[in-house]
Amino acid sequence: MTDHSTGTPVPVPARRLIAAGTIRRLPGRTITVRVTQAGVTGVIRKAVTQ
Repeated sequence: MTDHSTGTPVPVPARRLIAAGTIRRLPGRTITVRVTQAGVTGVIRKAVTQ
């Protein structure tokens, strides 16, 4: 990686966490999806009414 203002090389971290996710609430259930470099996980749960 390069510093754009000086043009000098900048050390790149050995590991970066990159993740994205979504939560969707539908009548009667909640869907959660998470995506990382390691893979994709998802859960569908019965909605909790309060």
